Amino acid sequence: MSHEHHNHHENSDTTENPYAKADAQFWNSLYEERPARWSGNPNPQLIAEASDLEPGTALDVGCGEGADALWLARRGWKVTGTDISSVALGRAQAHVEGEGVDIEWLEADLTKWDPQGRSFDLVSAQFFHMLEPARGELFRALGDLVAPGGHLLIVGHSPHESPTEHHRAMLHTPEYVESLFTDGWKVLVSESRARDLPANPEMHHTTDTVVLLQRLSASTDSSS
Repeated sequence: MSHEHHNHHENSDTTENPYAKADAQFWNSLYEERPARWSGNPNPQLIAEASDLEPGTALDVGCGEGADALWLARRGWKVTGTDISSVALGRAQAHVEGEGVDIEWLEADLTKWDPQGRSFDLVSAQFFHMLEPARGELFRALGDLVAPGGHLLIVGHSPHESPTEHHRAMLHTPEYVESLFTDGWKVLVSESRARDLPANPEMHHTTDTVVLLQRLSASTDSSS
C-alpha cells in the first residue's frame, strides 16, 4: 500500500462483509497473513490536518503497525496508540524501536474500552468503517475523549465510490459526521478530498471523507 491504512473494510460484492463484524481474532489473522500489512507511512490526511496543531496528548485509534503514532511522536505529541490486534501492536512497538520516542501501546476494543476519565488534545480515527448504530456510538464516544480546546479528526473512504449498497452503508459522508457533533463543537474541516497518493489497487478508492472538529472550551461555548 502507498500509506498506512487501518480498519479498512475492503470492497466486496457479497451481501455480508467480514470486516463489518471483525474481532481481535479476525484482525490478528489478517496481520499474520503478511510480514507487513501496511506500508509504514503515515496517512496523508493526518499529515494535512495535524501538521499545524500544537502538540499535546494524542490518541491514535486503531493504530495498526504504528506509522501515524510514530509521525505524531516525532513532532512532540505524547501518543497513546490503541488497537484490537495484539499482532499489530507488537509490530508497532518494533516499528518505533530506536526512534527515541515514548509511545503507550494499548490493546483495546474501542467499542468496549473504559478510558477511566482520560482525555486527549487530539483523537485521530482513520478509516473506521462500520454499520449503524455502532458507528455513531463509537464516533460520539471518541468525541467524549477530546479535551476542551482539543481536536477530533475522522477520516474515511467516500461512500460515493462504493460498488455495493452494503459497502456504501459502512462508509460516511462529511455531513454525517457533522450531524453527530453540534453543540460544543466547531467544524474546522468538512469535505470529500482527493487523496494525494495513489489509491490502493485493492480498494478502488481515490477520495476520502475528512472532518476535523474542535471541542469548544466552557468559556468559549458559553459566550457563543
